[in-house]
Amino acid sequence: MVFSIEEINRNAELLPNITLGYKILDSCGTPSEGLKGALKLLNEEDQPVSNYACAGFPSVPVIIGDGGSSQSVVVSRMLAPFSVGMISYFSSCTCLSDKHEFPTFFRTIPSDAVQIKALVRLVQHFKWTWVGVVAQDNDYGRFGMMAFIEEIAKFETCVAFIEFISPVGLSERLPQVVERIKTSSAKVIIIFCAERFTAALVKEFILHNVTGIQLIASEAWITSVQLWTADTLKILSGTIGFGIRRVEIPGLREFLVKLHPSTEPHNPFVEELWREVFGCSVKISNQTLVGTLSSASFEPCTGSENLEATETTYADVSELRGSYNVYKAVYAVAHALHNLQLCENGKGPFANKTCGGKSNIVPWQLLHYIKEVKFINHFGEEVSFDKNGDPVASYDLINWQQGADGTVQFVEVGYYDAALPPGKELQMDKNRIIWHQGNNIAPVSVCSKSCFAGTRKAAQKGQPICCFDCVPCAEGTISNQTDSLECLICPLQDWSNERRDQCIPKYVEFLSFYDTMGITLTAVSLFGTCITGVVAAVFLYSLNTPIVRANNSELSFLLLISLILCFLCSIAFIGQPTPWSCMVRHTVFGVSFVLCISCVLSKTLVVLMAFKATLPASNVMKWFGPKQQRSIVFLCTLIQIIICAIWLVTSPPLPSKNTKYQSAKIILECDVGSTVAFCCVFGYIGFLAGICFLLAFLARALPDKFNEAKFITFSMLIFFAVWVTFIPAYISTPGKYTVAVEIFAILASSFGLLICIFAPKCFIILLRPEENSKKRLMAK
Repeated sequence: MVFSIEEINRNAELLPNITLGYKILDSCGTPSEGLKGALKLLNEEDQPVSNYACAGFPSVPVIIGDGGSSQSVVVSRMLAPFSVGMISYFSSCTCLSDKHEFPTFFRTIPSDAVQIKALVRLVQHFKWTWVGVVAQDNDYGRFGMMAFIEEIAKFETCVAFIEFISPVGLSERLPQVVERIKTSSAKVIIIFCAERFTAALVKEFILHNVTGIQLIASEAWITSVQLWTADTLKILSGTIGFGIRRVEIPGLREFLVKLHPSTEPHNPFVEELWREVFGCSVKISNQTLVGTLSSASFEPCTGSENLEATETTYADVSELRGSYNVYKAVYAVAHALHNLQLCENGKGPFANKTCGGKSNIVPWQLLHYIKEVKFINHFGEEVSFDKNGDPVASYDLINWQQGADGTVQFVEVGYYDAALPPGKELQMDKNRIIWHQGNNIAPVSVCSKSCFAGTRKAAQKGQPICCFDCVPCAEGTISNQTDSLECLICPLQDWSNERRDQCIPKYVEFLSFYDTMGITLTAVSLFGTCITGVVAAVFLYSLNTPIVRANNSELSFLLLISLILCFLCSIAFIGQPTPWSCMVRHTVFGVSFVLCISCVLSKTLVVLMAFKATLPASNVMKWFGPKQQRSIVFLCTLIQIIICAIWLVTSPPLPSKNTKYQSAKIILECDVGSTVAFCCVFGYIGFLAGICFLLAFLARALPDKFNEAKFITFSMLIFFAVWVTFIPAYISTPGKYTVAVEIFAILASSFGLLICIFAPKCFIILLRPEENSKKRLMAK
């Protein structure tokens, strides 16, 4: 402050012909001493009596200070009724931005509201979702934490704990705080305290052997070199935080090292400095600063002591941050006074406004010019105050690194500028950051590890949102990014893969010609067709033999043709369903089986009526000649053809995609269309088979040689057994196996008819030709 005032007094352009003076008092870091000092400045006892003093105006128009927020809160409240401006260089509490409560307060340090936003942005950048906080139990810490909780609530970040510490009961409180830190899973701890509380906390860390904790510093101690010792470096190395801007003020070091009791005979600061640095007493003044040690406890100084030859933190100007704020505060007052002088002289931007007095500075008039002050200083930075008395906010991002000589190096690895566009306020070079314990990789501080793709977050009962379990997505749902809150349902045609992180096309299933089962069923169908063809060839070769002629060869060949159609129609059920294949498979199947059953029905009816015709005066056989037999087959088949035609016209079978039984698959099948028509087709087949079975059962006792009824009865029994078994199997079998069951039923019933009706005849024709004679057939 002294350096800045002397620099201004030497400046011919700023406040020409005016010399600034000052009074410096020590608040000792306590609100009570700060208030006492402010009252002393406002009512200086040695102030000569004058009209100005008697008018009730304070003896000083503006105060620079105080450093701590709690002190500034108390002093500013007292100054407000007198309209005395107060510019603090280190009070950052957000509460001081309230102009209703602190109308005369200004500061050159950014508000904690901006620092909190910077800290939250830093936490978000490194994805620390679980952080602990230790704060000082005063206005600085309390209001800072209120702002922190409010700001961090906007993001998916949780505070593991907030612990407050204060001077009262500090020794008992610190072990409790450290124990809370040790038991917490948070690995990133924000310390929002003044330097002396941080020092006590770090000492407690060492006593309890706390390791693996990444510290985030507030601007109150981020550049405190006194904290770095051989014992604390293991705790403090890698510390990162935001500090106010640093500059190198030209000439300040030379000014400091030239301080000497002989040149400053009435400066109590020099007396205290000599005791602190050299450990000796200088009795040059009767004045002592409040709270200093008595000179009686020190040896007298020799006079040869020299600051320039001594390495001391008081002469270290490499980290001028708080001092730079003092420099700006003094210049802000000087520029406000300068504008006031210009206004009185009819110059400058304030010439048209009511001007204050030049010689007697009234505090409320100077306060007006402090609010309006705006200038660019020697370092290219704009100095001004917004409506809340806050400056343009910017911070340096500082990382504590150990130098080669073991000393701490405050490395600037980035910055935060509130004036930049949203999302770009924080800029950093992450490659330059050295984290705790010398790591180059940022620490991880989360309550629960991230949920990978294929899982979703499920909140833990009674825990913050940052604590969760990772639950795998259900079948048919996916999550394709980390930390998904919900799993997405796949489209109807897709299904989730095994990892549940991607929707893939569903597997399309149908009974293919290339499947083992499809190949087997096709082979069996062709085998049945060939066997039926061989039987037809044998019957054709033996067409004139008694056993062929006796069993109505015309119906036999028609039955063999229908059986060939039954075997071949099963192939239509194999392969990918198409509109044509769906219509063909059901209609050909229905017509072929009706043709087959009607032939058997006609043969059974002929056999039964033939023996009835042997009765005297019976002429029944004239109604069951070849024409009538063909008519029976034709009419029975025609009815089925009509049913199938109506079915195809009204609601034909068409391909459909079935996902009801297996969600992961699309089963291509033929939807029957009209359930009524489908039941009519099957019901009509069953109706004819039932009549055929009844007639064959009635004819079972007729003579063996002529009697086919017994074999027809067996074939119908097989037919009914197959199709009765088919119904539950068809309903319960999923996917392509449903079609396989239907094909099996068709082939089984076809083989049953073929074997039961034609095997005995072929046996006689091929292996017992001697029995294939009229004499044998007419035998009893």
